[in-house]
Amino acid sequence: MRSFTAVVNPISGGGLARARFEPLAQGLTQAGANVTVVETQDAEHAIEVSAAAAGTGDVVVAVGGDGIVRDVATGVVPAGGLMAIVPAGRGNDLAAFLNIPTDPLALVEMLLNGVEQPLDVLEAGGVIVPGNVYVGLDAMSTLLINAHRRIPAKLLYRIAPAVALLRWKPAQFTMRYPAGAVPGSAKESLSTVQAHMVVVANSGKYGHGLNIVPSADPGDGLLDVLTMGAVGKLKFPALMNDAQTGAHVIRPEVTVTQATEVLVDADRSIPVCADGDEIGTLPVTVKLLAGAMRLVLPNGSASPVRV
Repeated sequence: MRSFTAVVNPISGGGLARARFEPLAQGLTQAGANVTVVETQDAEHAIEVSAAAAGTGDVVVAVGGDGIVRDVATGVVPAGGLMAIVPAGRGNDLAAFLNIPTDPLALVEMLLNGVEQPLDVLEAGGVIVPGNVYVGLDAMSTLLINAHRRIPAKLLYRIAPAVALLRWKPAQFTMRYPAGAVPGSAKESLSTVQAHMVVVANSGKYGHGLNIVPSADPGDGLLDVLTMGAVGKLKFPALMNDAQTGAHVIRPEVTVTQATEVLVDADRSIPVCADGDEIGTLPVTVKLLAGAMRLVLPNGSASPVRV
């Protein structure tokens, strides 16, 4: 039987993540599983705890939103461990994409009997990113979201981009692809564009449900680089409305390139965000680590991963 270490972000879900995990811990214990619960102090602590638990053979359970999933993965993936996700945050975009349930009984069943699925992840400056790395307007929105956690998530994820747009000016972004990184090309390639944002996607969904890079697939061994050109600010809301369904990618201002590695830079200092948090500033090199994350998923569920 599996043994578990639950790594809980105490501020996720308005501070309710620990309470949401308690019935799961009881169900796992009643089934005979060993369960250890650790509340994180910060990202570094979450990474250290996750790496140590993976080293003992425990399934390391990320309890919270996309941020704690990223931190747990940063500890577990290099250790070759197995992890699971219990969605208990504001966005939970990766969990929703992977069809991970929210019902406590279904989650207990998944943790005990779920299947192990290898998934691709991104590596950006030493950070393992299961979802997406992004720079530009959406990164500025993330900073606003994290600064106003008391506002209801559904409202906040809609207000923040509008506020960020008022303060934002498009940047000149450069994407450099090493030789052999782009399928079908053996040469190094360079792309420069005046744009609102660049998204290096593994799952392609964030922002409380936006289908920002619909072609992204964490089982295809490729990352997808989306650039959203400098469309006028009055037209930008309509473009983002199309991003609810992924229809924005047919617009001429939007391009998508698939690769295994990319260096992203810009003509000014811009924050780099990954799965809901700032992780640094440009430039950033993002690499695809194929099948590097071992994740427990519901047994018999319809997986969105196209392997």
